[in-house]
Amino acid sequence: MNDPLFATIGELHAHLRRRRISSVELTRLALDRLSTLGRRYNAVARVLPEHALEEARNADRLLRRGRNTSALTGIPYGAKDLVALRGVPTTWGAKPYARQVFDFDAAVIVALRRAGAVLAAKLAMIELAGGGGYRYPSASLTGPARNPWNPGHWTGGSSSGTGAAVGAGMVPFGIGSETSGSILSPSSGCNVTGLRPTYGLVSRYGAMALSWTMDKLGPMCRSAEDCGLVLEAIAGPDPRDPGSAGRTFRMHRRPIRPSALRVGYAPVDFEETAQPSIRAALADALRAFRRLGVRLRRTELPRLPIDSAARLIIRAEGSTIFQDLIESGRVYELADRRQAIGLVAGLEVPARDYLNAMRVRRLLQDACAQLLREVDVILAPARPGPSPRIDEPIDPEWRPARPGRRARAGAPAFPPARGNAALTAAGNLAGLPGLSLPCGFSTEGLPVAVQLVGRPFEDATVIDLGRAFQSATDWHRRRPEIPAGPGRRS
Repeated sequence: MNDPLFATIGELHAHLRRRRISSVELTRLALDRLSTLGRRYNAVARVLPEHALEEARNADRLLRRGRNTSALTGIPYGAKDLVALRGVPTTWGAKPYARQVFDFDAAVIVALRRAGAVLAAKLAMIELAGGGGYRYPSASLTGPARNPWNPGHWTGGSSSGTGAAVGAGMVPFGIGSETSGSILSPSSGCNVTGLRPTYGLVSRYGAMALSWTMDKLGPMCRSAEDCGLVLEAIAGPDPRDPGSAGRTFRMHRRPIRPSALRVGYAPVDFEETAQPSIRAALADALRAFRRLGVRLRRTELPRLPIDSAARLIIRAEGSTIFQDLIESGRVYELADRRQAIGLVAGLEVPARDYLNAMRVRRLLQDACAQLLREVDVILAPARPGPSPRIDEPIDPEWRPARPGRRARAGAPAFPPARGNAALTAAGNLAGLPGLSLPCGFSTEGLPVAVQLVGRPFEDATVIDLGRAFQSATDWHRRRPEIPAGPGRRS
């Protein structure tokens, strides 16, 4: 093992069982990296050495006995700082909640503890997971999360610290959350494989709410198979989460052959909507899927105001969730003033606008159900371009639906996009599983990824295609050049 923290879960499991490394040794290495690299990349909210080493010692005892272990036993991980850990501050990435402490553990933490995984750190995030809308990557209690592939660039999305921590080899996997792109975006930006599970598959009990009808928790890992192994541990019914679907998850033990799958895609996504710097990488990814033998079919999302509907629902629900913070005036303690103003404005969203957005959502769900009768999976770029610079504004209005054109005066802020450019928002609105797969690098050397989106509760099919893609490519194995530190060679 050249660098165990860049190994897959399967590889680490084999080494732990054969006693080539102990969980305590692996955890100490992770703690060292989290303490040093975590600070360098603004990736960590809190390192948990005592907690982690106690769990690692327990894992080593189980491994010595050779029973009651899972694939995750003894493997360290980090969790986005919106999931509660008993007795430890859970800051939600925001100054008003910097000293917030819960007296219980989130369901996802309990599930991973039962699987024997070792929680080593709470990971940094965008304040309140981006509720209200933010303008700069610095909208965080810990500062802007820096991309391990280029520290002058951001990681992307509100699970920004998880992207940096996994991408830089601080931990083998992490838990993120997604409401509209916050797993897929930082996974894409950091050369990480990230899974947004079907809505309701993973309990959100003990996790900060941003949108009751759209929030999801999911894994960010080295590979598609790793994502499946983590999902097996964290999925399951939970009556404490009103959105729980009451289902468990198991990967297919005999993966579906790629040639049996119909994959929908829109050429415009790869040839026009994507920024020029990532088109070559996306073209390589398409060729790789063709070589797998999948049956590619041209597919486009309906021309509905998908982005507008998603943003309005999140804004209305998020501002209601944070109503006490807004009305107390402490909302203006947030690092990004644009975000504070957005949260305040969200309390004024008219009921008719919210209900109209929900009607659009219903139409989209019906349209997606129809599309996914014609194909098994939809393929699209995970992002239209590489991660932005750390100091670059990320106002959504700066990303027009058609490259090179700005919205006309009086036109909707988010006009219907061509092809499947709105697939991330559509997948979140419809509650569909999505997987971000590394597929190469931009002309500037920043990671590029594609996303796969499938039918509700067919997460295993999406993972199967991801496993096949990664068995034929090695982009997910690439590592950033990081200055020498604990456990590294110069």
